[in-house]
Formats: sequence, structure tokens, C-alpha cells
Amino acid sequence: MDDILIARSLFGTTMGFHIINATIGVGLPLMILAAELLYQKTNDVDYAVMAKRWTKAFAVTLGVGIPTGTIAGVQLSLLWPGFMEVVGRVMALPFQIEIYAFFIEALFMSIYVYAADRISPWMRIASLTLVALGALASAVLITNVHAFQGTPRGFRVENGELVDIDPWAAFWNPSFVITGGHVVVTAYMTGAFIIATVAAYKMLRSDFGSRVYMFHQKALMASLIIGGIFSILTAVNGHSAAQYLHEYQPEKLAGAEGLFETQKYAPLAIGGFTDRETESVKWGIEIPWALSFLAGNSFDTEVKGLNDFPEEHWPPLFIHTLFNAMVGVGMLLITLSMIAFVWNKILKKDKFPKFLMWLFVATGPLAMLGIEFGWVFACTGRQPWVIYHVLSTEDAATTASNLGILFMLFAGVYVLLGAMEIIVLRYFFRKNTVLDDLNRAQQKEIPLYGSNS
Repeated sequence: MDDILIARSLFGTTMGFHIINATIGVGLPLMILAAELLYQKTNDVDYAVMAKRWTKAFAVTLGVGIPTGTIAGVQLSLLWPGFMEVVGRVMALPFQIEIYAFFIEALFMSIYVYAADRISPWMRIASLTLVALGALASAVLITNVHAFQGTPRGFRVENGELVDIDPWAAFWNPSFVITGGHVVVTAYMTGAFIIATVAAYKMLRSDFGSRVYMFHQKALMASLIIGGIFSILTAVNGHSAAQYLHEYQPEKLAGAEGLFETQKYAPLAIGGFTDRETESVKWGIEIPWALSFLAGNSFDTEVKGLNDFPEEHWPPLFIHTLFNAMVGVGMLLITLSMIAFVWNKILKKDKFPKFLMWLFVATGPLAMLGIEFGWVFACTGRQPWVIYHVLSTEDAATTASNLGILFMLFAGVYVLLGAMEIIVLRYFFRKNTVLDDLNRAQQKEIPLYGSNS
């Protein structure tokens, strides 16, 4: 591996690990808020216990997400000095504002964790709302830097110098809303399905109709409904994202669909793999005219093919597989959510078939895989550019060598962090079972939110 590839792998590994905790850190606050609202509406103590237990999980993931996010920031400076030179002068606003977003999230999370039993219900809801908004703002602001990489605005390069710098024009770059929106709805979707995974697994291990079973059944249905809503919103946003690619990064869209020749009535290729030699998608299923409609809401929209661009500007052709995997996961999650809603709410059946329960167990890992596929697709599909048509990856990378040892050391750190996170979560929830929390919740002399043995 050359030094640039190692630098990309090192930063990609950092982001791949960080994005797990960051996504849960955005998605879980919404689920906690939903549980708190359901408790206030129904006075069902099960939802208060859910909010309490999910808060503990959120605190642990936040504790891991903060240092890995810090590592990512340091690696940006050390591995990509050329990129940070541009960002520091043109696109510093999101980083500066994000500090305040994190401050709000941390402050009101502390209030909710340590003072939930001392404040009124509306103050608990207000605190959780601000936690959710702070987490959302942090995700959107950091993602805005990624959006800027795809649609850079607010500066010009003249004789190798940055001129006419306008930080607000860079901030409000054309893909900011679509890219930020996509991150938010997918994070909310994933947070919900992570809860669904745990709830479905616990239901499989509990006796049907037992107190614990009914608790997890409520959690499962709430998470599947919320996850289903946001998976549909993800698909709607994905349509807008495809139109953005058509307008601003046409070679990325062509690579995603394995389209080599510019054409109207372009087909949408599902599955298969892109073959450079035959300039086609082998073993794929083509839906006639669908790509043109996806790109421009019209079947006669002209979609540019890869052959319209210099081959050195082509993204890696395997992004077609990444794109299909991401979309496939999203469609499966929508389908499972709809089946669960129809089965439980329309057909009024209390018990799901066992095979369906195991599919619900898979929803959380699948949603997280979809997130990882999406990020790799988004960043790899922009290659060979760090800033689209402005700064190449090669020019942005560090000139330092011997990065292989750092790569192995950091990979080991992430394995250790991940293992410790799982150990801590398992230890806490084994020591404080659902039944323990439910029994404490029935005892008025014990604080509902603050009781942990």
C-alpha cells in the first residue's frame, strides 16, 4: 500500500468506528424523547423505564464517540494538511458553531440524567428536546463540511492562492440541506432499529405474555414505527440526493449506476457488478428509463455516462455495489416496518412468527451497515478529489511516510474501545435488569429515574 492509500485507510477506519457511536448518539435522544412523551401521555411506567435505560446506553456511546471524534479531528490536520488549509480559511464556521451545539447537548443531558426526579415533566421534555436538537445540530454541522467537499463554494483559486473568500457562501453550499437531511433521517432510522434489535432479541428469550415480554413488545413496536417512518423519509431524501448528483457530480451518479454512455431514457441497474471491459453491469437487473426519471423526474432526462469524462476522474467502479447495498438495506427496512405495522396494528395479532422476529433482530445491524455503505460510497465516489474539481486527494495528503504502524496501532485501539464499550453495556444491563427497574418503578419511595443498584 502506498502512503496515500494508508492515510485514507487510517482515516476511513477512524470514521468507520466513530460513525457507529455518532449515529447512535443522534438517533437515541429522539427515542428517549419519544419514550418520555409516551410516558406523559399514557402514564405507563414502562415508557419511563425505557427512557431511563436508553439514557444509560446513550451515555456510554457518547463517552466513546467523543474521543473517537477528537481523534478524527486530529487526523484531519495530520493526514490531510492540504485539505485543512482550505477548510481553515473557507469552511471553519461549521466547526466553530458545532462547539456550541455540543455544549447544549452535554448541558441538558446532564440536567436530564442527574435531575430528572427533581424537575417537572415539561422540563424533562424540554431538556430532552434540547439534547436531541444539540445532537442533530452537531451531526448536520460536521456533515456540512462533507457537503462542501462535493459542492465547494465561497472562494476561488487564483495562481494557487485562495481569493474572494466568503465563509457564509461556503456554509450554504448547494448540497448542505440534502446531505445534512440525509444524515439526520438515517441516524434517526438507525437509532430506532438498534432499539428494535435489542427488544426483538429479548422477546425471543422471554416467555410470551410475561412482564418482561410485554415491556419489550412495547419498545419493539415504538421503534419499528419510528424506524419505518424515517426509513421512508430516507428514501424520499435519497431521490433528492440522486438529483443533486445528476446536477453537481454527474460522474459519481454514472459510477453508481455503471452507466458508460450518455443517454436519455437511461435504465436503472439493480444488482450485478460493473465490468470495465464490456462497459456494462453484469448480472444486474435493468429497469428501463428509471435512472432518467430518478435524475430529473422525467423519462427523457439525459444522464451523462462515464465516457464523457477523463478516465482519471472516474470514481472506483465498485461504488455501484456500495450504492446497491445501501439502497437494498433501506428498502428491506421499509418492508419489515410495514409488515410489523400491518401484523400488529391492522390484523391485531400480538405474536410475530419466530422467523420474523429474527429479521427484526437483524434490523439494527443492517441499518448500521447501510450507514457504513453510504459513507464509503459518498467519500469514495468523490475520488480522486478531496474537494471536487478543486483539490485532489494526492495534493491534500501528508508527505509523511511509514504510516502503516500508526494504522495498525489505531485499529488496535478501536478494537479495544469497542470491546470495552460492549463489556460496560453488558455489565450495567445485567446488573440492572428490566425486571429490577420495573419493580423499583412500582416503589414510590425509590426515585423513578435515579434508581440504580
